[in-house]
Amino acid sequence: MKAEKIWKVKPRSAHARTLAGEAGITPLQAQLLINRGISDPGQAVNFLHPRLSSMTDPMLLKDMDKALELVIGAVHHREKITIYGDYDADGLTAAALLVNFFSSLDVPVSYYIPHRLKEGYGLNGPAIKKIAATGTELLITVDCGSGAAREVSLAKSLGMKVVVTDHHQIPEGFHALCPVINPHRPDCPFPFKELAGAGVAFFLAVAVRAGLRRTGWFNRGPEPDLRGYLDMVALGTTADRVPLLGQNRILVKAGLQVMASTRWPGIKAMQETAGLGGPAISTDDLAYRLGPRLNAPGRMEGPEVGIEMLTVEDLSRARYLSGQADLANKRRQDVERGMIEQIEGMIRTEAAMGRQKSLVVAREGWHKGVLGIVASKLVEKYHRPVLVLNVGDGVAVGSGRSIGGFNLYGALHSLGHLFEKFGGHAHAAGFTLKAERVALLREELEGLAGRVLTDEDLVPGIDVDGEIFLEDLDLNTLNQLEALSPFGEGNPEPLFVARSLRVLESRVVGEGHLKMVVRQGRKTLEAIAFKMGDKHPLQGKVLHMVFSPEINRWQGQERIQLKIADLRESEA
Repeated sequence: MKAEKIWKVKPRSAHARTLAGEAGITPLQAQLLINRGISDPGQAVNFLHPRLSSMTDPMLLKDMDKALELVIGAVHHREKITIYGDYDADGLTAAALLVNFFSSLDVPVSYYIPHRLKEGYGLNGPAIKKIAATGTELLITVDCGSGAAREVSLAKSLGMKVVVTDHHQIPEGFHALCPVINPHRPDCPFPFKELAGAGVAFFLAVAVRAGLRRTGWFNRGPEPDLRGYLDMVALGTTADRVPLLGQNRILVKAGLQVMASTRWPGIKAMQETAGLGGPAISTDDLAYRLGPRLNAPGRMEGPEVGIEMLTVEDLSRARYLSGQADLANKRRQDVERGMIEQIEGMIRTEAAMGRQKSLVVAREGWHKGVLGIVASKLVEKYHRPVLVLNVGDGVAVGSGRSIGGFNLYGALHSLGHLFEKFGGHAHAAGFTLKAERVALLREELEGLAGRVLTDEDLVPGIDVDGEIFLEDLDLNTLNQLEALSPFGEGNPEPLFVARSLRVLESRVVGEGHLKMVVRQGRKTLEAIAFKMGDKHPLQGKVLHMVFSPEINRWQGQERIQLKIADLRESEA
Protein backbone atom coordinates (compact mmCIF):
# COMPACT_ATOMS: atom_id res chain seq x y z
CA MET A 1 0.00 0.00 0.00
CA LYS A 2 2.90 2.38 0.74
CA ALA A 3 4.39 3.85 -2.44
CA GLU A 4 7.86 5.23 -3.20
CA LYS A 5 7.88 8.98 -3.62
CA ILE A 6 8.36 10.65 -7.00
CA TRP A 7 11.08 13.30 -7.02
CA LYS A 8 9.78 16.26 -9.03
CA VAL A 9 12.93 18.27 -9.74
CA LYS A 10 12.15 21.77 -10.97
CA PRO A 11 14.04 22.89 -14.09
CA ARG A 12 16.40 25.84 -14.04
CA SER A 13 14.71 29.04 -15.18
CA ALA A 14 16.22 31.17 -17.93
CA HIS A 15 14.75 34.17 -16.10
CA ALA A 16 16.69 33.58 -12.86
CA ARG A 17 19.77 35.66 -13.73
CA THR A 18 17.61 38.54 -15.00
CA LEU A 19 15.55 38.54 -11.79
CA ALA A 20 18.74 38.36 -9.72
CA GLY A 21 20.15 41.43 -11.44
CA GLU A 22 16.93 43.46 -11.25
CA ALA A 23 16.21 42.62 -7.60
CA GLY A 24 19.82 42.73 -6.37
CA ILE A 25 19.75 39.13 -5.15
CA THR A 26 21.78 36.00 -5.93
CA PRO A 27 20.89 33.67 -8.82
CA LEU A 28 20.18 30.89 -6.29
CA GLN A 29 17.69 33.07 -4.42
CA ALA A 30 16.12 34.13 -7.73
CA GLN A 31 15.66 30.51 -8.81
CA LEU A 32 14.06 29.59 -5.48
CA LEU A 33 11.68 32.54 -5.67
CA ILE A 34 10.70 31.61 -9.23
CA ASN A 35 10.04 28.08 -7.99
CA ARG A 36 7.61 29.67 -5.50
CA GLY A 37 5.81 31.70 -8.14
CA ILE A 38 7.59 35.01 -7.53
CA SER A 39 9.16 36.50 -10.66
CA ASP A 40 8.57 40.25 -10.20
CA PRO A 41 11.58 42.17 -8.79
CA GLY A 42 9.42 44.25 -6.43
CA GLN A 43 7.68 41.16 -5.06
CA ALA A 44 11.06 39.45 -4.65
CA VAL A 45 12.47 42.32 -2.58
CA ASN A 46 9.33 42.49 -0.41
CA PHE A 47 9.43 38.74 0.10
CA LEU A 48 13.06 38.73 1.22
CA HIS A 49 12.60 41.81 3.44
CA PRO A 50 9.19 41.59 5.15
CA ARG A 51 8.61 44.68 7.31
CA LEU A 52 5.92 45.56 9.83
CA SER A 53 5.65 48.92 8.08
CA SER A 54 4.24 46.99 5.09
CA MET A 55 1.26 45.71 7.06
CA THR A 56 -2.12 46.41 5.50
CA ASP A 57 -4.41 48.98 7.14
CA PRO A 58 -6.71 47.09 9.56
CA MET A 59 -9.56 49.39 8.59
CA LEU A 60 -9.76 47.60 5.23
CA LEU A 61 -11.25 44.64 7.08
CA LYS A 62 -15.02 44.77 6.58
CA ASP A 63 -16.93 45.85 9.72
CA MET A 64 -13.77 46.98 11.55
CA ASP A 65 -15.32 50.45 11.90
CA LYS A 66 -18.49 48.98 13.45
CA ALA A 67 -16.43 46.75 15.76
CA LEU A 68 -14.33 49.71 16.92
CA GLU A 69 -17.44 51.65 17.87
CA LEU A 70 -18.52 48.81 20.18
CA VAL A 71 -15.09 47.95 21.55
CA ILE A 72 -13.87 51.50 22.20
CA GLY A 73 -17.21 52.31 23.82
CA ALA A 74 -16.82 49.28 26.09
CA VAL A 75 -13.28 50.31 27.03
CA HIS A 76 -14.30 53.88 27.88
CA HIS A 77 -17.25 52.71 29.97
CA ARG A 78 -15.25 49.84 31.54
CA GLU A 79 -17.84 47.32 30.45
CA LYS A 80 -17.07 43.67 31.10
CA ILE A 81 -15.65 41.94 27.99
CA THR A 82 -15.53 38.18 27.44
CA ILE A 83 -13.33 36.66 24.74
CA TYR A 84 -14.80 33.45 23.29
CA GLY A 85 -12.09 31.35 21.68
CA ASP A 86 -11.31 27.91 20.40
CA TYR A 87 -9.40 25.00 21.92
CA ASP A 88 -6.63 24.72 19.31
CA ALA A 89 -3.34 26.66 19.30
CA ASP A 90 -4.65 29.35 16.93
CA GLY A 91 -7.80 29.92 18.97
CA LEU A 92 -5.91 29.90 22.28
CA THR A 93 -3.27 32.39 21.15
CA ALA A 94 -5.92 34.65 19.60
CA ALA A 95 -7.97 34.59 22.81
CA ALA A 96 -4.93 35.13 25.04
CA LEU A 97 -3.76 38.02 22.87
CA LEU A 98 -7.01 39.95 23.37
CA VAL A 99 -7.32 39.01 27.05
CA ASN A 100 -3.79 40.29 27.70
CA PHE A 101 -4.39 43.38 25.57
CA PHE A 102 -7.58 44.43 27.38
CA SER A 103 -5.99 43.60 30.74
CA SER A 104 -3.19 46.05 29.88
CA LEU A 105 -5.90 48.70 29.41
CA ASP A 106 -7.23 47.87 32.90
CA VAL A 107 -10.57 46.81 31.44
CA PRO A 108 -12.49 43.93 33.09
CA VAL A 109 -12.00 40.97 30.75
CA SER A 110 -12.44 37.21 30.97
CA TYR A 111 -12.41 34.29 28.53
CA TYR A 112 -14.42 31.24 27.60
CA ILE A 113 -12.88 28.31 25.72
CA PRO A 114 -15.29 25.44 24.87
CA HIS A 115 -14.40 21.85 25.71
CA ARG A 116 -13.44 19.96 22.55
CA LEU A 117 -15.14 16.68 23.49
CA LYS A 118 -18.12 17.99 25.49
CA GLU A 119 -19.04 21.13 23.52
CA GLY A 120 -17.27 20.93 20.19
CA TYR A 121 -16.13 23.79 17.99
CA GLY A 122 -17.60 27.27 18.04
CA LEU A 123 -20.32 29.12 19.91
CA ASN A 124 -23.01 27.12 21.69
CA GLY A 125 -26.19 28.13 23.47
CA PRO A 126 -25.43 26.89 27.01
CA ALA A 127 -22.06 28.66 26.94
CA ILE A 128 -23.69 31.92 25.79
CA LYS A 129 -26.12 31.73 28.72
CA LYS A 130 -23.27 31.13 31.21
CA ILE A 131 -21.33 34.09 29.80
CA ALA A 132 -24.38 36.38 30.01
CA ALA A 133 -24.90 35.33 33.63
CA THR A 134 -21.44 36.67 34.53
CA GLY A 135 -22.50 40.20 33.61
CA THR A 136 -20.66 40.31 30.27
CA GLU A 137 -21.68 43.32 28.21
CA LEU A 138 -19.47 42.77 25.14
CA LEU A 139 -18.74 39.32 23.70
CA ILE A 140 -15.83 39.07 21.23
CA THR A 141 -15.22 35.81 19.39
CA VAL A 142 -11.86 34.75 17.99
CA ASP A 143 -11.27 31.96 15.48
CA CYS A 144 -15.00 31.19 15.30
CA GLY A 145 -18.46 32.65 14.92
CA SER A 146 -18.99 33.37 11.21
CA GLY A 147 -21.68 30.71 10.94
CA ALA A 148 -23.20 31.10 14.40
CA ALA A 149 -26.27 33.20 13.59
CA ARG A 150 -28.47 31.43 16.13
CA GLU A 151 -25.96 31.85 18.95
CA VAL A 152 -25.27 35.50 18.07
CA SER A 153 -29.02 36.16 18.15
CA LEU A 154 -29.23 34.47 21.55
CA ALA A 155 -26.36 36.57 22.91
CA LYS A 156 -28.00 39.78 21.72
CA SER A 157 -31.34 38.73 23.17
CA LEU A 158 -29.58 38.30 26.53
CA GLY A 159 -28.38 41.90 26.39
CA MET A 160 -24.84 41.42 25.11
CA LYS A 161 -23.19 43.25 22.23
CA VAL A 162 -21.23 40.91 19.95
CA VAL A 163 -18.17 41.26 17.71
CA VAL A 164 -17.09 38.25 15.66
CA THR A 165 -13.47 37.82 14.53
CA ASP A 166 -12.81 34.73 12.45
CA HIS A 167 -10.88 33.39 9.47
CA HIS A 168 -12.92 30.37 8.39
CA GLN A 169 -14.88 30.12 5.17
CA ILE A 170 -18.14 32.05 5.10
CA PRO A 171 -21.16 29.68 5.09
CA GLU A 172 -23.89 29.79 2.46
CA GLY A 173 -26.67 32.23 3.31
CA PHE A 174 -24.40 34.31 5.54
CA HIS A 175 -25.96 37.46 6.97
CA ALA A 176 -24.08 39.62 9.47
CA LEU A 177 -26.14 40.08 12.65
CA CYS A 178 -23.26 41.95 14.31
CA PRO A 179 -19.83 43.24 13.21
CA VAL A 180 -18.13 40.21 11.60
CA ILE A 181 -14.42 40.70 10.87
CA ASN A 182 -13.40 37.90 8.52
CA PRO A 183 -11.16 38.44 5.46
CA HIS A 184 -13.05 35.65 3.65
CA ARG A 185 -16.24 37.73 3.52
CA PRO A 186 -17.01 38.28 -0.17
CA ASP A 187 -17.61 41.97 0.58
CA CYS A 188 -14.31 42.39 2.49
CA PRO A 189 -11.77 44.55 0.60
CA PHE A 190 -8.82 43.40 2.74
CA PRO A 191 -6.42 42.11 0.04
CA PHE A 192 -4.88 39.22 2.00
CA LYS A 193 -7.40 36.48 2.76
CA GLU A 194 -5.27 33.85 4.54
CA LEU A 195 -4.87 35.33 8.03
CA ALA A 196 -5.10 32.90 10.95
CA GLY A 197 -7.43 33.61 13.84
CA ALA A 198 -4.52 35.06 15.82
CA GLY A 199 -3.73 37.37 12.90
CA VAL A 200 -7.29 38.71 12.74
CA ALA A 201 -7.27 39.26 16.52
CA PHE A 202 -3.97 41.15 16.22
CA PHE A 203 -5.38 43.45 13.52
CA LEU A 204 -8.33 44.17 15.82
CA ALA A 205 -5.93 45.09 18.65
CA VAL A 206 -3.95 47.36 16.31
CA ALA A 207 -7.13 49.14 15.22
CA VAL A 208 -8.45 49.46 18.80
CA ARG A 209 -5.16 50.94 20.01
CA ALA A 210 -5.20 53.49 17.16
CA GLY A 211 -8.83 54.34 17.92
CA LEU A 212 -8.11 54.81 21.62
CA ARG A 213 -5.14 56.99 20.73
CA ARG A 214 -7.43 59.26 18.74
CA THR A 215 -9.78 59.62 21.71
CA GLY A 216 -6.93 60.60 24.05
CA TRP A 217 -7.21 57.42 26.12
CA PHE A 218 -3.44 57.10 26.50
CA ASN A 219 -3.06 60.58 27.97
CA ARG A 220 -3.56 58.80 31.29
CA GLY A 221 -0.90 56.12 30.77
CA PRO A 222 1.45 54.35 28.34
CA GLU A 223 0.25 52.64 25.18
CA PRO A 224 0.63 48.84 25.07
CA ASP A 225 3.51 47.81 22.80
CA LEU A 226 1.83 45.43 20.37
CA ARG A 227 5.18 44.18 19.03
CA GLY A 228 5.36 42.19 22.25
CA TYR A 229 2.27 40.24 21.17
CA LEU A 230 3.72 39.08 17.85
CA ASP A 231 5.21 35.89 19.28
CA MET A 232 1.69 34.74 20.15
CA VAL A 233 0.57 35.64 16.63
CA ALA A 234 3.50 33.70 15.14
CA LEU A 235 2.71 30.63 17.26
CA GLY A 236 -0.99 30.60 16.37
CA THR A 237 -0.39 31.34 12.69
CA THR A 238 2.27 28.67 12.23
CA ALA A 239 0.37 26.04 14.22
CA ASP A 240 -2.75 26.61 12.10
CA ARG A 241 -0.83 25.81 8.89
CA VAL A 242 -2.01 28.86 6.95
CA PRO A 243 0.28 30.02 4.13
CA LEU A 244 3.32 31.91 5.43
CA LEU A 245 3.06 34.47 2.66
CA GLY A 246 1.98 38.12 2.49
CA GLN A 247 0.77 39.50 5.84
CA ASN A 248 1.39 36.17 7.58
CA ARG A 249 5.03 36.22 6.52
CA ILE A 250 5.45 39.71 8.00
CA LEU A 251 3.76 38.72 11.27
CA VAL A 252 5.64 35.43 11.71
CA LYS A 253 9.06 36.86 10.77
CA ALA A 254 8.67 39.61 13.37
CA GLY A 255 7.12 37.19 15.87
CA LEU A 256 10.09 34.83 15.73
CA GLN A 257 12.40 37.72 16.61
CA VAL A 258 10.16 38.69 19.53
CA MET A 259 9.93 35.10 20.76
CA ALA A 260 13.66 34.95 21.51
CA SER A 261 13.05 37.38 24.40
CA THR A 262 9.32 36.82 25.01
CA ARG A 263 7.53 38.79 27.69
CA TRP A 264 4.97 36.02 28.31
CA PRO A 265 5.78 33.60 31.17
CA GLY A 266 3.78 30.80 29.49
CA ILE A 267 5.71 30.95 26.22
CA LYS A 268 8.97 31.19 28.13
CA ALA A 269 8.01 28.12 30.20
CA MET A 270 7.01 26.13 27.09
CA GLN A 271 10.35 26.94 25.50
CA GLU A 272 12.14 25.67 28.60
CA THR A 273 10.07 22.48 28.65
CA ALA A 274 10.70 21.88 24.95
CA GLY A 275 14.44 22.49 25.34
CA LEU A 276 14.43 25.59 23.14
CA GLY A 277 16.73 28.50 23.81
CA GLY A 278 18.65 31.29 22.16
CA PRO A 279 17.70 33.27 19.08
CA ALA A 280 17.50 30.35 16.63
CA ILE A 281 13.80 29.49 17.11
CA SER A 282 12.25 28.38 13.84
CA THR A 283 8.78 27.79 12.45
CA ASP A 284 9.47 24.05 12.82
CA ASP A 285 9.90 24.64 16.56
CA LEU A 286 6.53 26.40 16.65
CA ALA A 287 4.72 23.83 14.51
CA TYR A 288 6.19 20.65 16.00
CA ARG A 289 7.38 21.48 19.53
CA LEU A 290 5.36 24.35 20.98
CA GLY A 291 2.10 24.03 19.03
CA PRO A 292 1.47 20.36 19.95
CA ARG A 293 2.15 21.07 23.62
CA LEU A 294 -0.34 23.94 23.58
CA ASN A 295 -2.93 21.80 21.75
CA ALA A 296 -2.52 18.66 23.84
CA PRO A 297 -4.48 19.56 27.01
CA GLY A 298 -7.52 20.49 24.90
CA ARG A 299 -7.26 17.21 23.00
CA MET A 300 -6.88 14.99 26.05
CA GLU A 301 -8.78 16.71 28.89
CA GLY A 302 -9.85 20.33 28.61
CA PRO A 303 -8.53 23.69 27.36
CA GLU A 304 -8.01 25.30 30.76
CA VAL A 305 -4.27 24.56 30.99
CA GLY A 306 -3.53 26.04 27.57
CA ILE A 307 -5.38 29.33 27.99
CA GLU A 308 -4.18 29.90 31.56
CA MET A 309 -0.59 29.25 30.46
CA LEU A 310 -0.83 32.06 27.90
CA THR A 311 -2.44 34.56 30.28
CA VAL A 312 -0.73 33.82 33.60
CA GLU A 313 1.68 36.44 34.95
CA ASP A 314 3.64 34.25 37.39
CA LEU A 315 6.57 32.30 35.89
CA SER A 316 6.50 29.52 38.49
CA ARG A 317 2.80 28.92 37.80
CA ALA A 318 3.53 29.01 34.07
CA ARG A 319 6.23 26.36 34.52
CA TYR A 320 3.80 24.11 36.39
CA LEU A 321 1.20 24.52 33.63
CA SER A 322 3.82 23.87 30.95
CA GLY A 323 4.71 20.64 32.72
CA GLN A 324 1.05 19.63 32.70
CA ALA A 325 0.81 20.42 28.99
CA ASP A 326 3.92 18.33 28.35
CA LEU A 327 2.40 15.36 30.20
CA ALA A 328 -0.81 15.74 28.19
CA ASN A 329 1.26 15.77 25.01
CA LYS A 330 3.04 12.55 26.01
CA ARG A 331 -0.35 10.93 26.72
CA ARG A 332 -1.57 12.15 23.33
CA GLN A 333 1.48 10.59 21.63
CA ASP A 334 0.92 7.26 23.43
CA VAL A 335 -2.77 7.17 22.45
CA GLU A 336 -1.91 8.13 18.87
CA ARG A 337 0.76 5.41 18.58
CA GLY A 338 -1.63 2.78 19.95
CA MET A 339 -4.34 3.71 17.44
CA ILE A 340 -1.93 3.69 14.50
CA GLU A 341 -0.65 0.24 15.52
CA GLN A 342 -4.23 -1.05 15.61
CA ILE A 343 -5.03 0.44 12.21
CA GLU A 344 -1.88 -0.94 10.62
CA GLY A 345 -2.86 -4.32 12.06
CA MET A 346 -6.22 -4.00 10.28
CA ILE A 347 -4.47 -3.14 7.01
CA ARG A 348 -2.19 -6.19 7.32
CA THR A 349 -5.12 -8.53 8.07
CA GLU A 350 -7.63 -7.23 5.57
CA ALA A 351 -5.92 -7.51 2.20
CA ALA A 352 -8.66 -5.56 0.41
CA MET A 353 -7.83 -2.41 2.42
CA GLY A 354 -4.36 -2.31 0.89
CA ARG A 355 -5.80 -2.20 -2.63
CA GLN A 356 -8.30 0.60 -2.01
CA LYS A 357 -7.91 4.23 -3.03
CA SER A 358 -9.38 5.44 0.25
CA LEU A 359 -9.09 4.29 3.84
CA VAL A 360 -12.01 4.32 6.30
CA VAL A 361 -11.31 2.81 9.73
CA ALA A 362 -13.66 2.71 12.73
CA ARG A 363 -13.57 1.20 16.20
CA GLU A 364 -15.17 1.61 19.61
CA GLY A 365 -13.12 3.37 22.28
CA TRP A 366 -10.80 5.42 20.13
CA HIS A 367 -10.05 8.84 21.64
CA LYS A 368 -12.00 11.52 19.80
CA GLY A 369 -9.34 14.15 20.50
CA VAL A 370 -6.70 12.53 18.29
CA LEU A 371 -8.76 11.25 15.34
CA GLY A 372 -7.55 14.06 13.08
CA ILE A 373 -3.88 13.65 13.99
CA VAL A 374 -4.06 9.91 13.33
CA ALA A 375 -5.75 10.54 9.98
CA SER A 376 -2.96 12.97 9.07
CA LYS A 377 -0.25 10.44 9.95
CA LEU A 378 -1.98 7.78 7.83
CA VAL A 379 -2.25 10.16 4.86
CA GLU A 380 1.48 10.88 5.23
CA LYS A 381 2.28 7.18 5.10
CA TYR A 382 -0.25 5.82 2.61
CA HIS A 383 -1.05 8.92 0.52
CA ARG A 384 -4.78 8.51 0.04
CA PRO A 385 -7.93 10.01 1.64
CA VAL A 386 -8.37 8.73 5.19
CA LEU A 387 -11.34 8.80 7.58
CA VAL A 388 -10.86 7.71 11.21
CA LEU A 389 -13.99 7.17 13.33
CA ASN A 390 -14.81 6.47 16.95
CA VAL A 391 -17.98 4.43 17.40
CA GLY A 392 -20.11 4.44 20.55
CA ASP A 393 -23.80 4.37 21.56
CA GLY A 394 -24.92 3.93 17.99
CA VAL A 395 -23.07 7.04 16.78
CA ALA A 396 -19.82 7.36 14.80
CA VAL A 397 -17.79 10.54 15.14
CA GLY A 398 -14.98 10.97 12.66
CA SER A 399 -12.23 13.14 11.28
CA GLY A 400 -10.74 12.97 7.81
CA ARG A 401 -7.69 14.17 5.90
CA SER A 402 -7.04 14.09 2.17
CA ILE A 403 -4.48 14.50 -0.60
CA GLY A 404 -4.22 16.89 -3.54
CA GLY A 405 -6.69 15.97 -6.25
CA PHE A 406 -9.41 14.79 -3.86
CA ASN A 407 -11.61 17.47 -2.29
CA LEU A 408 -12.66 15.88 0.98
CA TYR A 409 -15.34 18.42 1.84
CA GLY A 410 -16.75 18.08 -1.68
CA ALA A 411 -16.80 14.30 -1.29
CA LEU A 412 -18.63 14.47 2.04
CA HIS A 413 -21.05 17.00 0.59
CA SER A 414 -21.92 14.58 -2.22
CA LEU A 415 -22.45 11.87 0.44
CA GLY A 416 -24.43 14.23 2.65
CA HIS A 417 -27.35 11.80 2.90
CA LEU A 418 -25.18 9.61 5.16
CA PHE A 419 -24.32 12.23 7.78
CA GLU A 420 -26.03 13.83 10.72
CA LYS A 421 -23.61 16.74 10.30
CA PHE A 422 -20.28 17.47 8.65
CA GLY A 423 -17.95 20.38 7.93
CA GLY A 424 -14.45 21.24 6.82
CA HIS A 425 -12.54 22.05 3.65
CA ALA A 426 -10.72 20.36 0.77
CA HIS A 427 -8.02 18.72 2.91
CA ALA A 428 -9.67 18.19 6.31
CA ALA A 429 -13.16 17.52 7.63
CA GLY A 430 -15.10 16.39 10.67
CA PHE A 431 -18.43 14.58 10.68
CA THR A 432 -21.01 12.58 12.63
CA LEU A 433 -23.23 9.75 11.39
CA LYS A 434 -25.18 6.76 12.69
CA ALA A 435 -22.89 3.81 13.38
CA GLU A 436 -24.95 1.56 11.11
CA ARG A 437 -23.97 3.73 8.13
CA VAL A 438 -20.18 3.37 8.51
CA ALA A 439 -20.00 0.39 6.12
CA LEU A 440 -22.00 2.32 3.53
CA LEU A 441 -19.73 5.35 4.00
CA ARG A 442 -16.69 3.15 3.36
CA GLU A 443 -18.24 1.71 0.22
CA GLU A 444 -19.48 5.02 -1.23
CA LEU A 445 -16.30 6.96 -0.45
CA GLU A 446 -14.26 4.26 -2.16
CA GLY A 447 -16.56 4.51 -5.17
CA LEU A 448 -15.93 8.26 -5.33
CA ALA A 449 -12.17 7.85 -4.88
CA GLY A 450 -12.12 5.21 -7.62
CA ARG A 451 -13.76 7.60 -10.06
CA VAL A 452 -11.68 10.66 -9.14
CA LEU A 453 -8.20 9.35 -8.31
CA THR A 454 -5.79 7.69 -10.73
CA ASP A 455 -3.04 5.29 -9.68
CA GLU A 456 -0.55 8.14 -10.24
CA ASP A 457 -2.47 10.33 -7.77
CA LEU A 458 -1.75 7.78 -5.06
CA VAL A 459 2.01 8.07 -5.49
CA PRO A 460 3.33 10.87 -3.26
CA GLY A 461 5.67 13.42 -4.77
CA ILE A 462 8.41 15.62 -3.40
CA ASP A 463 8.92 19.02 -5.02
CA VAL A 464 12.68 19.48 -5.36
CA ASP A 465 14.14 22.92 -6.03
CA GLY A 466 17.05 21.60 -8.08
CA GLU A 467 20.16 19.47 -8.15
CA ILE A 468 23.21 20.53 -6.18
CA PHE A 469 26.72 19.27 -5.48
CA LEU A 470 27.95 19.05 -1.89
CA GLU A 471 31.01 21.13 -2.77
CA ASP A 472 28.65 24.05 -3.54
CA LEU A 473 27.31 24.03 0.01
CA ASP A 474 29.04 26.54 2.27
CA LEU A 475 27.89 28.94 4.97
CA ASN A 476 27.40 31.72 2.41
CA THR A 477 25.03 29.50 0.41
CA LEU A 478 23.07 28.60 3.54
CA ASN A 479 22.77 32.25 4.52
CA GLN A 480 21.25 32.89 1.08
CA LEU A 481 18.70 30.15 1.77
CA GLU A 482 18.01 31.48 5.26
CA ALA A 483 16.89 34.79 3.74
CA LEU A 484 13.81 32.96 2.41
CA SER A 485 12.69 32.00 5.92
CA PRO A 486 10.32 31.71 7.73
CA PHE A 487 9.40 28.46 6.03
CA GLY A 488 6.04 26.76 6.18
CA GLU A 489 2.83 26.39 4.19
CA GLY A 490 3.17 28.15 0.83
CA ASN A 491 6.91 28.65 1.32
CA PRO A 492 8.47 25.24 1.94
CA GLU A 493 12.04 24.81 3.10
CA PRO A 494 14.27 24.56 0.00
CA LEU A 495 14.94 20.96 -1.02
CA PHE A 496 17.76 19.76 -3.26
CA VAL A 497 18.82 16.45 -4.71
CA ALA A 498 22.42 15.23 -4.66
CA ARG A 499 23.37 12.02 -6.40
CA SER A 500 25.89 9.25 -5.75
CA LEU A 501 26.77 10.03 -2.15
CA ARG A 502 28.80 7.33 -0.41
CA VAL A 503 27.80 6.59 3.18
CA LEU A 504 30.92 6.55 5.37
CA GLU A 505 29.08 6.06 8.68
CA SER A 506 25.54 5.05 9.63
CA ARG A 507 23.92 4.71 13.05
CA VAL A 508 20.54 5.04 14.79
CA VAL A 509 20.13 7.87 17.30
CA GLY A 510 17.30 9.17 19.49
CA GLU A 511 13.85 7.78 18.75
CA GLY A 512 14.59 5.94 15.51
CA HIS A 513 16.51 8.65 13.65
CA LEU A 514 19.24 7.79 11.15
CA LYS A 515 22.53 9.66 11.51
CA MET A 516 25.07 9.42 8.68
CA VAL A 517 28.31 10.81 7.36
CA VAL A 518 28.25 11.06 3.56
CA ARG A 519 30.79 11.99 0.91
CA GLN A 520 30.52 13.24 -2.64
CA GLY A 521 33.83 13.90 -4.39
CA ARG A 522 36.09 15.64 -1.85
CA LYS A 523 33.25 17.00 0.35
CA THR A 524 32.14 15.15 3.48
CA LEU A 525 29.08 16.21 5.53
CA GLU A 526 26.90 14.89 8.33
CA ALA A 527 23.27 14.00 7.57
CA ILE A 528 20.21 13.26 9.70
CA ALA A 529 17.11 11.39 8.50
CA PHE A 530 14.30 11.62 11.05
CA LYS A 531 12.25 8.46 11.67
CA MET A 532 14.33 6.50 9.11
CA GLY A 533 16.28 4.35 11.55
CA ASP A 534 14.77 1.23 9.95
CA LYS A 535 17.01 1.86 6.90
CA HIS A 536 20.18 1.26 8.96
CA PRO A 537 22.82 -0.03 8.22
CA LEU A 538 23.82 1.92 5.11
CA GLN A 539 27.57 2.20 5.58
CA GLY A 540 29.44 1.64 2.30
CA LYS A 541 26.36 2.12 0.11
CA VAL A 542 25.97 4.77 -2.57
CA LEU A 543 22.74 6.79 -2.32
CA HIS A 544 20.83 9.55 -4.04
CA MET A 545 19.34 11.94 -1.48
CA VAL A 546 16.76 14.72 -1.30
CA PHE A 547 17.58 17.05 1.55
CA SER A 548 17.42 20.50 3.02
CA PRO A 549 20.83 21.87 4.03
CA GLU A 550 20.89 23.55 7.43
CA ILE A 551 23.36 25.09 9.84
CA ASN A 552 23.85 22.99 12.97
CA ARG A 553 24.83 25.41 15.76
CA TRP A 554 26.34 23.80 18.82
CA GLN A 555 28.57 25.32 21.53
CA GLY A 556 29.45 28.30 19.38
CA GLN A 557 30.35 26.18 16.37
CA GLU A 558 28.51 26.24 13.02
CA ARG A 559 28.50 23.17 10.79
CA ILE A 560 26.54 22.29 7.69
CA GLN A 561 24.22 19.33 8.07
CA LEU A 562 21.87 17.68 5.57
CA LYS A 563 18.30 17.12 6.78
CA ILE A 564 17.16 14.17 4.67
CA ALA A 565 13.65 14.16 3.21
CA ASP A 566 14.05 10.98 1.14
CA LEU A 567 16.78 8.66 -0.08
CA ARG A 568 17.22 5.74 -2.42
CA GLU A 569 20.04 3.43 -3.31
CA SER A 570 21.98 4.15 -6.48
CA GLU A 571 21.47 1.56 -9.20
CA ALA A 572 25.03 2.04 -10.44
